[in-house]
Formats: sequence, C-alpha cells, structure tokens
Amino acid sequence: MSLDKPREYLALLKIKLCENMLLMNFTTNRFLVVILGLATLACQKKVDENFVADDPEYIHQSMQKLTDVIVYDIFSPPVASRIYVYPSIAAYETLLHQYPEHQSLAGQLNNLQPVPAPDTTQAISLPLASIHAFLTAGKHFIFSEERIDDYQQSLYQQFQDAFPQDMYDNSLAYGNQVAQHILEWAEQDNYKQSRSFPKFTVNDAPGRWQPTPPDYMDGIEPHWSRIRPLVIDSANQFVPIPPTPFSMEEGSLFYQEVMEVYETGNNLDEEQAEIASFWDCNPYVSHHQGHVMFATKKITPGGHWIGIAKIAAQQSGADLMKSLETYTFTAIALFDAFISCWDEKYRSSLIRPETVINQHIDEDWMPLLQTPPFPEYTSGHSVISASAATALTELYGEPFPFVDSTEVVYGLPPREFESFKAASEEAAISRLYGGIHYMPAISNGVEQGRMVGNFVVANVDTRKEKALADN
Repeated sequence: MSLDKPREYLALLKIKLCENMLLMNFTTNRFLVVILGLATLACQKKVDENFVADDPEYIHQSMQKLTDVIVYDIFSPPVASRIYVYPSIAAYETLLHQYPEHQSLAGQLNNLQPVPAPDTTQAISLPLASIHAFLTAGKHFIFSEERIDDYQQSLYQQFQDAFPQDMYDNSLAYGNQVAQHILEWAEQDNYKQSRSFPKFTVNDAPGRWQPTPPDYMDGIEPHWSRIRPLVIDSANQFVPIPPTPFSMEEGSLFYQEVMEVYETGNNLDEEQAEIASFWDCNPYVSHHQGHVMFATKKITPGGHWIGIAKIAAQQSGADLMKSLETYTFTAIALFDAFISCWDEKYRSSLIRPETVINQHIDEDWMPLLQTPPFPEYTSGHSVISASAATALTELYGEPFPFVDSTEVVYGLPPREFESFKAASEEAAISRLYGGIHYMPAISNGVEQGRMVGNFVVANVDTRKEKALADN
C-alpha cells in the first residue's frame, strides 16, 4: 500500500492504526515514520463543534451549588457575602479576556492588582477556565469541599469529552492561576485576623443589645467593620443617623416604635405573614421541643439576592459574560453593604424588640420570625437589599418585572415584583412584619443601602464604554 492510494483507503488505514495501534511490516524506516505521523494526526481529538462551552447555565449551576453548600455549612450572612464575591470576581476576571468591551476590576476594587493574562500561544477555553476559577476559589471558603468536588467532576467531564486534552489541561491551569491570584488578594482583607478578635461584650445598660431567645447566642461578627471593603472607602463612610434614644416612658418616640412592632405582630394579616416568611432568610433557625433541639437551614439574605441575580440573567437571555457581570456586580454591592451595616450595628448596639417587649410589655410575646443574634440597628436585610437592587437596576433598568422563585426550594410560594427596587422595599418592611426591627432601622437602613449601592455603581465600571462616557 502506498501514500497515493485513493482517499477512502487512506482513511481506512488511519482508522485501523488508531483502533489497533498495529504497525505493518514495512520495509523502510522512513515509511514507518510517515505512517506513525498519520496515525498521530488521525488520533488527535478535535474540538467538538456541537459543544457550547460558553453556555451561561454552567455558571448558574455552579453558583447554585455554592449556595447549596453555604446553606449546608451554615455560614452567617456577612461571611456568606464574602464567599460569593471572591469566586465571582475570579470568574469575571478570567473570562473578560474573551470580551474586549469589558474591563478589569483591577484598580477599581481596593488593592486588586491585574490578574495574569492567558498565554495566547496555547489552546485555552476561557469559559472553562472561568468556571474552574470560580469553583476553585469557592472551595477555599467553605467546609464541605467534597460537595463541590462531586459536582465539579460531573461538570468537567462534558468539557473533557469535547476538548483535546492539551486544551482541557491548559484551561484548568489558567483558571487555577487566576483563582490563586484572587485568593492571595482575599487573604489580605483581615478576615483571618478577625477570627481571633474578642467576642462582643454585652452591656447591661438600658437600651443596649442583649442575646435573644431561644438560644441566647453571642453577637455574630462584631468586628466585621474591620474587613477590607471592596469599593467604599471605609466601613463608616455611610453612617446613618443615630437610632431613637431608648425610653420606655409612655408617649416617648421609642415607646411608640416598640408598640408599633408589638401591635403589628399581634394583628398580622395573611399577606403580611407571607411576606415576613418569604424574606426571613435566617440561615439557622433553631427549634426546641422539650429536651429536643433541631435546626432549620435556609438561604442567607445575600443568597436570596444572588438568586434574584440569576433570575434576572436568565430572564433577559444574558450570555455567560453578562451573567458573570451580574453576579459579580451584585456580590460587590452586597459585600460592601454588609460591612457598612455591621459597622452601625455594633456601634449603636440597640436592643431588639423581642427583649424590650418581653421585659416591659408582654413577657409571653414572640415575634413571627426568630430574632437573629446581633444588634438591631440598622436592619441588615434593608441595607443589603437596597444596595443589591441598586446594582441590578444599573444593569437591567427599571421596570424589570420578574417572578422571584428563590424560596420555592424552602417550601414558600414565588412572589411577583415590578422592579428590583420594589422587591428590596418588600424585603425591608418584612422585618417589621416579622417582629424583629423597629421602623427607623428599616427606613434608615434602606437609605444606607442605597447610598452604598449608588457609590458602587458610580465607582465600578465593568464596560469600557461606560468608563469613557464617565470621563
């Protein structure tokens, strides 16, 4: 058989060589080398042209998996915001090299340096690299890494089946490189140091926060204001007006605020109760029955807004890059909002309604929702919801009607909203219906969150054309 046989004979020869790797007894070494070369070319895998590597569902599924692990591992709301933001930034910074209209967040986020650029001489799938950067960074912040590992193995098999081995390996290598760059940056945000800071000291002075039933837990994350923010200048950049001075004299403003919570809780209608439950977002609700205690795990407030970001991206038909931009922008707004809110919580250290009402009005009264273990003012959900809604409105405009099905997995029916702002306002008022906040914490919290969100929108440009227009 010679090299100038008809094409179908040559194809048959290649197939036989690939299948059996048998070498015919050829008479010259030169001819043997040529045939081996043909076998190598014939066996080399090509990219499967039917495989959609940049399917946005890959990042939606991966984000959902991260949320599932956050719920399983029971991270507090501020810590959960940190787990969302760094992996999102890692994925965004990896993929943007494929989208010239987007720009890096380096130089825009505090202390973030440019990530390494991909090697243009290598075959790399940036979509795969970005998903790998997201999951690699995500595993760094959680406890149950094996839950990501199992998902990762199943997901990556699709890419491995569709790509040549060198392209697959190069993509993971670049994703690792970016993830490590982001993780080194994250290591400098003071989180690790704050793990050894002292617990919050409870002050018995009138009006000061005290641990609440049923578990009387210590205040969580009392030093979160010392975490490095991403965009705002400092934790105390947007300090709200002080809470109403404590006074249980009948007719005083604070007394009126307490009675508003008490009477609202005693006269809830069905719709108000549904709103309170929908936006509860307490990651750890404990239940006591006699000597038995068990807990219900649920999504965090930030996780709920990450779910809304997913809904917005899917509803609008966002591609992979726009979906990553959505998650990243939302996560940044959430992260800085938690820092701003927690700064005020432990400065004012205001007593919760449940404590006041039990001590001064009705010792048997219980709020509809379990009171979270940290001070009252300002309302965390009010602050972070307003900030996230501001970021999402910047990306998708207003109105943006959507059905929020985020809580369906937790047994709650979906709710409809005309805009992100409308959803954030309902999240805020839900805290009054739930019996866990006075109205000033809600209204002033909304204002605080909008200021944080507006600052993020004004100082973070993910698109080059926006940066040019701002100059």
